[in-house]
Amino acid sequence: MTRIARLGKTDIKVQTIAALLAVIAAIALPQAMHLIGRASGLGTALGETFLPMHLPIILVGLIAGPFAGAIAGAASPALSFLLTGMPGAVMLPFMVIELFAYGLFAGLLRDVKLPCAAKVLTVQILGRVIRAAAILAAVYVFSYTGIGIKVIYASVLAGLPGLILQLCLIPLIIFWINNFSANEK
Repeated sequence: MTRIARLGKTDIKVQTIAALLAVIAAIALPQAMHLIGRASGLGTALGETFLPMHLPIILVGLIAGPFAGAIAGAASPALSFLLTGMPGAVMLPFMVIELFAYGLFAGLLRDVKLPCAAKVLTVQILGRVIRAAAILAAVYVFSYTGIGIKVIYASVLAGLPGLILQLCLIPLIIFWINNFSANEK
């Protein structure tokens, strides 16, 4: 087991720092995407396509565990909304639920003997299923009219490049962290 994998199990300070860094990244990355989107005339399409909030949340779960991942996942969209107005109020509860799920499941899979890419794919599927269930419950159980169920399919389709990017980048980042950690010994 590498040093980075052990840190999240024993050190609450490291978990807290990792969660805070993930929250900062999950707020800053979408803003960078929105700036690029505005400059290029694409608006918020880059954020919807590349899912920049998801990457640091999945990453922190895999590195620091389920508590850091879940807390960062729930806090990121809420704090982003308070600071920037994004995500929009209609999508905010669903983003909180989805990112909470990403962080929690990534953390729970951290020590499971699977290739990192398989963990990321599992987390992506579970997070999207949880989000879809929340939307379906809002529409059919609570008669919520602020969102339609078509958004479930549309968001998965629009976000495919981001899901693929996460599937490629996160294992590389974990590999780099583990190699760096091994070389520190």
